[in-house]
Amino acid sequence: QIQVMESGGGSVRSGGSLRLSCVASVYEDRTSYPTYCLAWFRQGPGEERLGVASIDSDDQPTYSDSVKGRFTVSQDRIARTLYLQMNSLKPEDAATYYCAAEPGHCDLDPLGEASFYGYWGQGTQVTVSS
Repeated sequence: QIQVMESGGGSVRSGGSLRLSCVASVYEDRTSYPTYCLAWFRQGPGEERLGVASIDSDDQPTYSDSVKGRFTVSQDRIARTLYLQMNSLKPEDAATYYCAAEPGHCDLDPLGEASFYGYWGQGTQVTVSS
């Protein structure tokens, strides 16, 4: 059973930065999970859950157009943690951010369908004031 847990949300002013973290159990067992796909999604009130960034076991990142150049996804296998560094935050970035995991290779469009991922965290809230 894969487990993921996010942290690091908070409130910032427009233009500020936050770093989200996600401890993921896929890092603990490389024998059982030699390949994996990890992603960050976000969901605003009354909105659908949308992909923000992903990274796979080959360290290949993918970003949505809305965050490209501002957000950076990375992973530290020793710390067993996935990160999302968010810079130049805008009010429209405010949402609940979720960490997602799926064993095996990423889908051709890893940010296209939330249903691709079978394991989710509880979410962490990000608020951006103008």
